Amino acid sequence: MSRETLDLWFDTACPWAWMTSRWGLEVAKVRDVDVKFHPMSLNFLNRDKDISEDYRALMNRALAPMRIVTAAIAEHGEEIAEPLYTAIGTRIHPGGEKDFDKAVTEALAEVGLPADLKKYGETDDYDAQLQASHDEALSLVGDDVGTPICRVAGTAFFGPVVTPAPKGEDAGRLFDGVLAVASTPGFFELKRTRDQGPNFD
Repeated sequence: MSRETLDLWFDTACPWAWMTSRWGLEVAKVRDVDVKFHPMSLNFLNRDKDISEDYRALMNRALAPMRIVTAAIAEHGEEIAEPLYTAIGTRIHPGGEKDFDKAVTEALAEVGLPADLKKYGETDDYDAQLQASHDEALSLVGDDVGTPICRVAGTAFFGPVVTPAPKGEDAGRLFDGVLAVASTPGFFELKRTRDQGPNFD
């Protein structure tokens, strides 16, 4: 049986992408699955949308970390995406760090990347690469979704949105279900209203 690839697009600011990413890494422990992480930008996604001032402020803060992640991938290879995302996301989400600049500074040091990558947070040097990755995700699912976006068995969709992230065989069973619907011709959507926020346990 061939190995599957689970592609996950993320923005470091999104708690739901964080939950999905932790699920994906659990899946890799219990199924023959390679997980690949790709940057996208909630800032880009919401740039021309009518959103609240508070959310606009978050979107503005969210851009610099994703620029830095994209620069790190471009300069140090795709394999750095997961450890850098994990280091940043651990600080922002379960760690509760609101200062994204501090989270990124500490994360770069943790994974052994040069601190001067931070300069790219304030430039558009790698915006074309970030836009290309972002556009790839939206080309697969349409532009009426956000993060997380995942692709498996040639099918991409928004989600899965789950809290807390399943662990062990529970994660594997959810993946089996995701793989089943992704492999079903004409399948588009399952959805219900969320009645709880992200649980980082």
